[in-house]
Amino acid sequence: MAQPLVFTGFTPDTVRFLKDLKENNYKQWFEAHREVYENELLRPFKALVAALSPVMYNIDSQFELRPHKALSRIYRDIRFSKNKDPYKTCLWMNFQRTVTHWEFFPGFFMELNAENYLYGMGLYLPRRAVMDNFRDLIELEPENFGQMVQKSVLERGFSIEGEAYKRPLPNNLPANLQAWVNRKSIYVMKILPHNETLYSPALLQQIADDYTALKDLYLLMAEAADLSD
Repeated sequence: MAQPLVFTGFTPDTVRFLKDLKENNYKQWFEAHREVYENELLRPFKALVAALSPVMYNIDSQFELRPHKALSRIYRDIRFSKNKDPYKTCLWMNFQRTVTHWEFFPGFFMELNAENYLYGMGLYLPRRAVMDNFRDLIELEPENFGQMVQKSVLERGFSIEGEAYKRPLPNNLPANLQAWVNRKSIYVMKILPHNETLYSPALLQQIADDYTALKDLYLLMAEAADLSD
């Protein structure tokens, strides 16, 4: 009987594997270190997805929560790429609704690579109509939106990311909201160094608390996506 997955943190061996893979990105090396990959990177990531599942279900019951679906593959698709390295040098998870894609709907993400780890939420490659709806929703209640993102995003250390327009879009919003409306895509993110939290069960609680804090912003983005259908 398979043992249940319990998240206890990643390890220095996880990071060492990712760093070594950057220098040895070929099949023979990977196969010789497959056990390290499975035990130190893949298994704890699956455990993290499983442990976060109740939290994510409370945010959106339509999320895809199966670890093998929420996790990226280590293998690169090199068919149409000039880069023929067979393996990715990072692994990531994302939580989205089961029948959506990044260009249609917001989602939560977390990536671990050889330099750092990062996580956040947002509209990564949205259609223009989704962003138009998002701006309209902000303009309906700008004061409430400003208070919400101040507490859930800025005070928690997230940065506001996404491709910006070269020329600001005309609007009547205050200066503190311009970073939210003058973008072609919009997501919030933390980039953190490999630290003691990464190597402990505390990482689970840190991500769970931050994801939960972003729930209202996620629901607003989801509304914008739903309105574009």
